[in-house]
Amino acid sequence: MAHTPVNHPARPIYRAIGGLVGLYFVVFGVLGIIASAGNDFLAQDDTRVLGQGTNLGYSLLSVVLGLLILAGTAIGRNLDVAINTWLAYALMVLGLAELAFLQTDANIFNFTVATDVVVLTLSLVLLMAAMYGKVGTEEEKEAWQKARLVL
Repeated sequence: MAHTPVNHPARPIYRAIGGLVGLYFVVFGVLGIIASAGNDFLAQDDTRVLGQGTNLGYSLLSVVLGLLILAGTAIGRNLDVAINTWLAYALMVLGLAELAFLQTDANIFNFTVATDVVVLTLSLVLLMAAMYGKVGTEEEKEAWQKARLVL
């Protein structure tokens, strides 16, 4: 894709930002597991962690997603770009689906408005990190520069 930067000068910063998103999901998930211990897996109660609604199911999902993001960040080699892109889109779908079912029994992950805002924001940050984290050869970088400068 000619519009995706290759070897962006701020690539390490964006990679670190992606890692921080993964770290947030892991910390949130672990705190959620601790807070929702003893509850049903998909309980719809008043369990809150960091001001967000959660249950054991969403907490475990957060840990898994966070570990995936951190693994991609640690490995690099454009694997982080692929993982961050796909998980960003998946988090957007999850956030919008949960927003649609917020006040119903279909709110299986016990989301609140705050949880939705955080999930959708982190998905956009993760997508941004993916867009600027691509690594390529010098030829790919030159092709991107030439395509970028075409009016």
